[in-house]
Amino acid sequence: MASIFTKIVNGEIPSYKIAENDRFYAFLDINPVAKGHTLVIPKREVDYIFDLADDELADMMVFAKHVAVAVKKAVPCVKVGVAVIGLEVRHAHIHLVPMQKEGDLNFKNPKLSLSDAEFRDIQNSIINNI
Repeated sequence: MASIFTKIVNGEIPSYKIAENDRFYAFLDINPVAKGHTLVIPKREVDYIFDLADDELADMMVFAKHVAVAVKKAVPCVKVGVAVIGLEVRHAHIHLVPMQKEGDLNFKNPKLSLSDAEFRDIQNSIINNI
């Protein structure tokens, strides 16, 4: 059975797409811990990030870097934090989270509830900075 992220990549589930190329896809997390919280995934379904080939992992991080630069320009923050947890969805992914302080990268923090219009504003702002 395909993961929810594979269904997003395949267009079976809608997402707030930020960027994509032939191997990677970035989209807004719909349960964000901060405005601009973005997920970066390989299009190829792999459960554990360290099961990716070395070159694929390196390329994914470079792709994530370009997305993070755009997130930082679009969302006021001190830095964009990076986290790899990978237990909630069995598809490798990187969290990019705009941060004002270290505690902002705590996934036990309450999730934001954003409207479709807010998600689209954030999405467009990040895309315009890529």
